[in-house]
Amino acid sequence: MRGKTAVVMAGVALAAAACGSGDSGAKGATPPPSAKPGGTGGKQPTKAAKEPILIAFGGDTHFEGQLRGQLAQPSTALGPVAKQLRAADLAMVNLETAITTGGTPAPGKEFTFRAPPSAFKALKAAGVDVASMANNHGMDYMEGGLRDSLAAIKRSGFPVVGIGKNADAAYRPYRVTVKGNKVAIVGATQVLDDNLIQAWTATDTKGGLASAKNIPRMVQAVKEARQGSDVVIVHLHWGEELKSCPLARQQELAKALVAAGADIVVGGHAHIPLGGGYMNGSYVHYGMGNFVFYSASGQTAKSGVLYLKVENGKVTKDKWDPALISGGLPVPMKGAAAKTEVKRWNGLRSCTGLSARPS
Repeated sequence: MRGKTAVVMAGVALAAAACGSGDSGAKGATPPPSAKPGGTGGKQPTKAAKEPILIAFGGDTHFEGQLRGQLAQPSTALGPVAKQLRAADLAMVNLETAITTGGTPAPGKEFTFRAPPSAFKALKAAGVDVASMANNHGMDYMEGGLRDSLAAIKRSGFPVVGIGKNADAAYRPYRVTVKGNKVAIVGATQVLDDNLIQAWTATDTKGGLASAKNIPRMVQAVKEARQGSDVVIVHLHWGEELKSCPLARQQELAKALVAAGADIVVGGHAHIPLGGGYMNGSYVHYGMGNFVFYSASGQTAKSGVLYLKVENGKVTKDKWDPALISGGLPVPMKGAAAKTEVKRWNGLRSCTGLSARPS
């Protein structure tokens, strides 16, 4: 496992110990006990204590255009931002592409994205622990692309949420234990082209994406994820492109999911960062913006990593580490430019109805 670097959040150093070598996926995952239960002469394994954890989120990620060549060397495919992702105990992005080299492009779409299975190797090498494919590009190559994506996920063993062979699989949370904290992550999309909603939405009898348009089903998914979990994360594709304030339907959904038991609700789609903050003891972020994105420029090149410190199941601190996308890759900002961008990012909260600090 990778050692972690210290991350300073709001003047408080979040010191991180070296990661264990557990098999549950996340960098801070608890390793399996060496003693076997029921053995003679050995001690019974003790329950791991819950330690504070650091979770990192990046925004919309794909490997189109000039980024396709990055996959030739998966270990460096995400560029310098990988150091920031590796610093967290758990890191997540929105994988905005079908994972296929075949399939049929979705009818009527101006932009269709796909990437080979090596994309999973690139994400893992960069420190990403889990991704959501529930977005308006996750099935860009229709049913054939879906079959390829699901096969690639299975072969790679890389944790992906929001997509599956049926609705149960698409809404099912990814569960992982990180430093004694039982974390459950659900992914879904509130954004689907009207002519593709039926074809792309997972049902009891066909594969597809988890739809956040069905609020009762989302509430059910969160309640199911809540069972046996210390931390519930909901990753959503939502909002309106280039609109810097959340839509009413985003705010309504966030309130419903927090009430159902979500501790963290994050997502994207707008291609620019939106505001984040606290709602009734939970943390909500309305838009992460682009992250690894071939066409980012101007306002859509503003990017960053969102860090959340979680203690005893609740977010106690948040930090935005700004980046500027160059050549499709996010490059961390430094010095005065970074401070100016953080101030601007904090100002985005003014239209969200969220609080700057946990209550």
